[in-house]
This record gives sequence, C-alpha cells and structure tokens, in this order.
Amino acid sequence: MNMVVQAQGVSKHYGNFAALEDVTFTVAKGAIVGLIGPNGAGKTTTLKALLGLTSFAGELRVMGHDPRTGRHHVMESVCFVADVGVLPRWLQVGEALDYVQGVHPRFNRRKAEALLAETNINYRHKVKQLSKGMVTQLHLALVMAIDVDLLVLDEPTLGLDILYRKAFYDRLLNDYFDKETSIIISTHQVEEIESLLTHLLFIDKGRIVLDSAMEDLPQRYAEVLVNPTELAAAKALGPIHVRELLGRQCMIFEGHEPASLASLGEVHVPSVADLFVAKLQRGKV
Repeated sequence: MNMVVQAQGVSKHYGNFAALEDVTFTVAKGAIVGLIGPNGAGKTTTLKALLGLTSFAGELRVMGHDPRTGRHHVMESVCFVADVGVLPRWLQVGEALDYVQGVHPRFNRRKAEALLAETNINYRHKVKQLSKGMVTQLHLALVMAIDVDLLVLDEPTLGLDILYRKAFYDRLLNDYFDKETSIIISTHQVEEIESLLTHLLFIDKGRIVLDSAMEDLPQRYAEVLVNPTELAAAKALGPIHVRELLGRQCMIFEGHEPASLASLGEVHVPSVADLFVAKLQRGKV
C-alpha cells in the first residue's frame, strides 16, 4: 500500500517542553485520517511538521520528500486549510479567484465557483466586507478547488454554522472518498467527521495514544451498559473507562472479544468521542 505520509520517531521540543515525543504513524493513499486531541496535545505541531513549517527531530516523509529540505516539492501536491483563513482585506472575491487561477496550475475555477454558489458571497465584495464565516467559506472554496494528493485540514469549519458545516463535510466525502486523495482532518467536532474517517489517530501530550483503522475498532473496543447484577464481574475485567449513564454503569473495554462481554449487559461499539475520553482518562475508574 502506498504511503503519502511516513513519520518515524518525530519529536519537537521547546526547551524542556515536549510538543511532540517519538511520534510514529503512516497515512495511506486514499485514507481519510482524523487527528484528534485536546488543546495543546500536539496536533498543530504535527501538521506544521508535515508542511515544513517547523523544525523537528526524527524521520518524516510527505509524498516521498523530507519537508525540512523539500518543502517546495511537498507543497506541489499538498493543500492546507488552517483554523483561521487569512486573506488580504482589500482583495475582492473575484480577484481572489483570478489570483489563485493564475498562480496554481492545479486550480479548478469551476469547482471553486460551484462551492461559492452554495454561499451568500458576492464576487464584488472585498474580504473586509465579509463576515468571519464568509471568509472561512471563501478560503475553503479556494483551497478545496485545487487538485492535490494530500489535503490537510486544521479545524476547517471553525466559525461556520451547522448547516454549512454539514454541507462541507458532505461535499468532502462525495468529492474525495472514491478518489486517491488522502485527507488529514484535525478538529474538535469529532461527531461531525466520524462517518467520514477511514483511520483514527489520538494524540495527547505530544504522543500518539491510539492508531487504528476505523474498521478495526469493533474488534478492539467495546462499550457495555452493565446490568446491575454484573458490576463486580465487569470491573474484574479491567475497563479502561467507567461513567454513569441513565442510572447504570457504562464501561469501555479494550482487547476483549465483544461476544465475551454479552453476558454483562448491552454491548455497543463506542463512539469516537467516547473512546477519546476513555483513552485520555484511562485508569481513572
């Protein structure tokens, strides 16, 4: 399987603070990867390393290139949407389309115009006349219309209303799922991207704490709404997380066959959000 990203032992320190510590993962061609973590966990630092925007120790290849020395090659095949879209305030929307069309050979103007047609943005308006949400919409339209091998999204829908967020993720799935483009999404809106993902990365305190294909989660993790009579037996199996739900104990287990837990209560596959909480609070039962 072709890998568009290969990270091996990537670390980044600021004095005694480890922003990244021995981070190792891969991103396969065509994968849609969710990079999930709390504030300060190392998500943005990881993305900056991929894009050649920060120095680091270790080995990292993006599209076969080391971003520290071959950033110009990396950016020929990679697009990045930051959590805050920055565009010149004096620029008109139509001029922004003209500019990107003129400088990027892989820009599809028709696609950008189709994306903008779903908004209330006027081509004659200047960026300074647009709301924060509209600036984000414009930024997304410009970047999403560039044909690339890797799309990196850092909180791409920050500041957008739920209707446009839903439309954005629907388009992302429809436009990219059957193609060979790989996507890395970093966001706090876990519930909104769960159905899109093919792979999951949890990062906390600069370390990867979960690296799994989405299709493998049902075999690795199970959530059980435990029957009151089975509490002792359930706790004896060492759940990684316990919470109260509707007056009953809800436990998440790792490494147990789901069928072996059926006698304890109702068995489900945990949501990504619940699994995230369980992994980060492991042992606090």
